[in-house]
Amino acid sequence: MGRHARLELGFERRGADTVLAHGYAEPPLRVGRVLSLDGAAYVILVCTGPGILAGDTLQYTIRVGVGAQVVLTSQSALQVHPSPAPTPARIVHEYHVDAGGELYAHWDPVIPFADARLEQRFALRVADDSRLYWSDALMSGRSARGEAWQFSALAHDLRLDIASKLAYLERYSLTPRGRAVASRWAASDAQYLATVLVHHPRVTEDQAEALHRRLDEFPDVSAAVDAVDSMLIVGRLAAVTGPPFAMARTQLRQSALELIFGRPNLVGRK
Repeated sequence: MGRHARLELGFERRGADTVLAHGYAEPPLRVGRVLSLDGAAYVILVCTGPGILAGDTLQYTIRVGVGAQVVLTSQSALQVHPSPAPTPARIVHEYHVDAGGELYAHWDPVIPFADARLEQRFALRVADDSRLYWSDALMSGRSARGEAWQFSALAHDLRLDIASKLAYLERYSLTPRGRAVASRWAASDAQYLATVLVHHPRVTEDQAEALHRRLDEFPDVSAAVDAVDSMLIVGRLAAVTGPPFAMARTQLRQSALELIFGRPNLVGRK
């Protein structure tokens, strides 16, 4: 309790490869081995501790240099534990993608336990001609143990700036004991939630429609995909149970990599 840990990664394009030019990590954060995946640097980010507690701060700063290609994922879901600390657990992510850079990030869900308090912020700053695939996710808690929406508070902020201009902002604060989350116009009966962002110069409304239609094969998942700007697609997914939720996220990522990025081989394996 009360840990402050930083992780910094800087990737550069050198010839036909992307390399990790700068890496720094403080426990419990750790950088896994950097692998080559279809010309991109593939890294699994690891939190070696049991999770994060109130009073802890985890800070990630990642830069994708000019023309570099990076695939990031987490080792497993991040557990958020309760503690008597006066401040909530904090997770701060900052990502910078320079001109011609590519970032593909797919994160396992965050799981807030009963009585946990969390503030998480994602700041994505990308160049106009860069490429981005992003997906983060949240679980209601350990629902199998009767802990759905039993955390004390959760504040979430996801911001995407393209060419220094705000392109997408997702912000909410949940206090389940003060206002029911499992209501019709909130989460309803969903226990799993995810956001997907796709930024690419070749984004079209037809591609967004194709991605949306591919999710029709998952009737147990409520999902929508739309082109909200000339180079930006946003997807939102919600599900009651984990298996169809995970399969729908996987299908959406594979379809986007195939239809838009032309990079179907960038789906990493843990």
